[in-house]
Amino acid sequence: MAWAFAKISFTPDVQTVQAEMGSRAAYRSAELGETEEPALDAVERAFITERDSFYQATVSQTGWPYVQHRGGPVGFLKVLDDRTIGYADFSGNRQYISVGNLRGDDRVSLLLMDYPQRRRLKIWGRARTVNELSEPELLAPLESPEFRAPVERGIVIRVDAFDWNCPKYITPRYSQQEVEALLIRARLQPPAVVARQTPEVPGSGALPLTVVGLRQLTPDIRAYELQHADGKPLPPYRAGAHIRVPVVLPDGSTSTRTYSLTDAANGLEQYRIAVLRIDDGDGGSRALHDGWQLGTRLNVDAPGNHFPLHDDLRPVLLIAGGIGITPIKAMAEELSTRGVDFQLHYAGGASEKMAFVEDLRRHFPNRCRFYFSQTSEPSRLDVSLLLNSVAADAVIYVCGPARLIDSVRQTARRLGIAEDRVQFERFI
Repeated sequence: MAWAFAKISFTPDVQTVQAEMGSRAAYRSAELGETEEPALDAVERAFITERDSFYQATVSQTGWPYVQHRGGPVGFLKVLDDRTIGYADFSGNRQYISVGNLRGDDRVSLLLMDYPQRRRLKIWGRARTVNELSEPELLAPLESPEFRAPVERGIVIRVDAFDWNCPKYITPRYSQQEVEALLIRARLQPPAVVARQTPEVPGSGALPLTVVGLRQLTPDIRAYELQHADGKPLPPYRAGAHIRVPVVLPDGSTSTRTYSLTDAANGLEQYRIAVLRIDDGDGGSRALHDGWQLGTRLNVDAPGNHFPLHDDLRPVLLIAGGIGITPIKAMAEELSTRGVDFQLHYAGGASEKMAFVEDLRRHFPNRCRFYFSQTSEPSRLDVSLLLNSVAADAVIYVCGPARLIDSVRQTARRLGIAEDRVQFERFI
């Protein structure tokens, strides 16, 4: 979470309510980061230019906020540079409420939605109007030649802060074009991968769950949200916990797979897991990806935990490789809530193939470092250098491929780090 966002949003009244509700410690770290100039990177730029609508709030002379929907062709909201965005203001109902509000107060707040992927980006900035007479050189880049609605003016916004929201409670919705693309994909799908229909709820555990949310994190990793099938609270757990889920294989048999819970247990409404599809594996992840849909029912046991966090205030070094980020993310969130000092090092092929990179960057900007081995300028995690610089009492948690875990354990042993300070969980 960016410092600029916290400075704008966490007013004294907001801080008071956070303290009353027990979330103040978790969010206070966002205010302690270094002052930064908010800059839109490649992720934000791509997200902004892919929108065909957004919601914009302005402030009136009476102090009331006014929220307006703005829409146009995909890409009508332009990124002019790493701190400036803008759009052509088309002729509408001629009330001019937003434009009038900007005459007295240039502050705006934008909410950009991606309903299918359940993502949202909040932007705060200061806006001004431009036209052909005042600044034609700024208006021209805002126009969309293929969209012929009358342009009355341009709105140019200097970005003061931005922040990504979590996907919770975003109901997936699809445009006509997106529905048509999904139908085409379904028609082309080979019959062999069509989800098998089974009349019975798989699994023998005493906890009935329903899939209530899907989110495609990367081309091969999908997140699933699970709620109690009867709407009851879920059993509690601590970071590092997992659930064993039943999976119906293509031959009709039922097997089980273990997946870490990816979020700190801030409430008992949902469990979240993330599953990497492995097409050349034993078929479990493939069957889960092909078979689980919204409304899928399953029975599981309460969460188990063979990879628990320590309870004291010793500092923590978190190391993740690939899909091993799933329990490590939950640990980072719990440590932040408890006010424990930690650093997270996350290695993988490329950012677009790695789950939760955006979330971690936003929430822990000063605590995370990423390593990408499959880029034009690859960076690799140097385990020896990292463990040589770790605090003398730090506890080390590592999860990922066997070669990463073995490297951390062997290096720690060579450096004389006690074995009980190195905790690990293996992922394929």
